[in-house]
Amino acid sequence: MFESRVANFGPGPSALPESVLQEATQGLLNFNGTGIGIAEISHRSKEFTAFLTEVEGLIRTQLDVPQTHSILFTQGGGSAQFSAVVLNLLARHRLLHPDLSDDARVMDYVITGSWSKKAAEEARRLGGGRVNVAVDARQFAKDAKSFDNIPPHNAYTFSPNPALIFYCENETVDGVEFSTDASSAASFPFHLLPQNTLLPLVGDHSSSFMSRPIPRLADHAVIFAGAQKNIGPAGLTVLIVRKDCLVDVDAAAKVGAVPVPMTMAYKTLADSSSVYNTPSVLPIYISGLVLRRMKDLGGVQYYEAFNKRKADKVYAAVREGEAKGVFKAKVKEGSRSLMNVVFDVVGDEAKFISGAEARGIKAIKGHRDTLFYASVGSTHMPGIRISLYNAITEEQTDAVVTFMKEFLAQ
Repeated sequence: MFESRVANFGPGPSALPESVLQEATQGLLNFNGTGIGIAEISHRSKEFTAFLTEVEGLIRTQLDVPQTHSILFTQGGGSAQFSAVVLNLLARHRLLHPDLSDDARVMDYVITGSWSKKAAEEARRLGGGRVNVAVDARQFAKDAKSFDNIPPHNAYTFSPNPALIFYCENETVDGVEFSTDASSAASFPFHLLPQNTLLPLVGDHSSSFMSRPIPRLADHAVIFAGAQKNIGPAGLTVLIVRKDCLVDVDAAAKVGAVPVPMTMAYKTLADSSSVYNTPSVLPIYISGLVLRRMKDLGGVQYYEAFNKRKADKVYAAVREGEAKGVFKAKVKEGSRSLMNVVFDVVGDEAKFISGAEARGIKAIKGHRDTLFYASVGSTHMPGIRISLYNAITEEQTDAVVTFMKEFLAQ
């Protein structure tokens, strides 16, 4: 049944463990002995709500999420959270500082790639505050226009009392990632943030969620992640929200905040245990199965080492190709993603892609959505992107590396 499956190196929706997919097929017919399939069962049934509690516990335990933070489940993906974080944290800031004008209410954005740029654009569109670009990585690019680096720490300028501070931990399109090593120049500059306060720090961890520990997790106001990279199918977004950010958005609206739709209000989600409306039942179920498997294997610490081994192999092949003038890495050393390896093929890119596909290596073509690139202000589209999410095995990684070396030999 599974012999025809290929190695899916796509950036998302991405590969899932075959053992989980096989287990999920049983749940589609009969979830936890109920006689009802998971796609049919009530989201308010005791069996599903118990499973939802288990999923929350699996995330809390493996990421060491403190009790100061709630774990919530919602829909809409990371793009919906570009809006939700603005609305919720502006409401919080309005309650804390009701007399500030909109121009004096600042939102700091760290722009290191296409997704953080889109997030900043959404904040400007919604209004209610002024966007301050704390740093723009393009200023430090080799060509002064690409997202190919994490900027040096002395380049950041944070506001003294921002409503939020937004960053994207791993830029899926551009292959740029913050280092988890605090001593690295490519780490996030936590030491530069306002001190002695509850930080309004927002981290988009969509494409690295559950692939490794999250540095300074307790210092974050909000962490959000679409499930469709490392833990499940598209349709589920996981939120980790500090409880002081679960504010009464209606009270904030009465003193001038932008009204927040109820399904986007974090307090609504928390008060209803993520079932204010029907959640993404099937994606939650499959994600729970993945998280159980992760726990059995050793959790995020296991995957951190596992994913580094895979990335090291692919980057070594890229460097070999650079030495021969065949490949060209797109991201500077030290800023390169463990999840998304991006590079150009100098010459016949189509031959590289067709050769890979002939060997069952799929979805390595870079982002080709012209409308997307118009929206992020770029005409350059990545050539090759090899995504190495948790479900990609070392055997599959070895296969793509072997092909890369065969291509170089040709």
